[in-house]
Amino acid sequence: MNYLPFISGFALLMACSSPYKHLERTNGDPGCLMQFKPSFSSALYKTRVNVTGKQLSGVLLIKTMPDSSIRMVFSNELGFKFFDFGFSLDSGFKVYYILKQMNKPAVIKTLRKDFELVLMLNIKNDHAYVLKDQAHHYYAFPQEKGINYYITDPGCSRLLLMQRSSKRKAVVEAIMENYKNGLPDSIGISHKNFNFDIGLKRIEQ
Repeated sequence: MNYLPFISGFALLMACSSPYKHLERTNGDPGCLMQFKPSFSSALYKTRVNVTGKQLSGVLLIKTMPDSSIRMVFSNELGFKFFDFGFSLDSGFKVYYILKQMNKPAVIKTLRKDFELVLMLNIKNDHAYVLKDQAHHYYAFPQEKGINYYITDPGCSRLLLMQRSSKRKAVVEAIMENYKNGLPDSIGISHKNFNFDIGLKRIEQ
C-alpha cells in the first residue's frame, strides 16, 4: 500500500520555482488552524516507513495521556517495538525507548521534528505570520532552524499541505486527509533531501 502519492500533485506545482519568493504578507488568524489539529485520544495507524530503500512496517499507536502529553509507540505486527516517544504541549520531548539500530541523534531529531509538524504542536507562536498567493495562505511558524508552514485555501477551510522548510525550500512535506471525528484517516510524510517516507492509514477500532 502506498499512502504518499497524494502529496505529489501539489508538490509538483510547488517545484517549478522557489515556493516562497512570490508570496506577500497578508492579514490572517493562525488560530484558524486549530480546527485541523488532530485529537488523538487513542488511535492506531497501519504504518509503513521507507528509509533509503529499506522498509519497516507495523502499527503506530498515538495516545493522549492524562497530563495532556502525547505518547507515540511504533511496533511491528508481533509487538516488537521500534520506538516509544513522548511529546508535551510545551514542546518537551522524551525518548522512552528506541531500537539500538535507530538510536542515533540525527534519526531521533528527524523523527521528532516530523511528528511535531503533524501533531501541530507549534501553532501557538507569538512570532507567527501569514503569507499568500492567489490560491493559498501560508501560516508561517518560525522555528529554531527554519520555518514550519501550514498551507490552506484562502478561507482556511482546508488544510492542503504542511511543510518544514529552510529559508529557500521545503525539506519535508506532509499531508493529513479524510478527517473523521477529529482524526485524519491518512497521514503522509515525505523528505525532499533524501529517500525517507512515512505513510499512515488509520485502523478503525
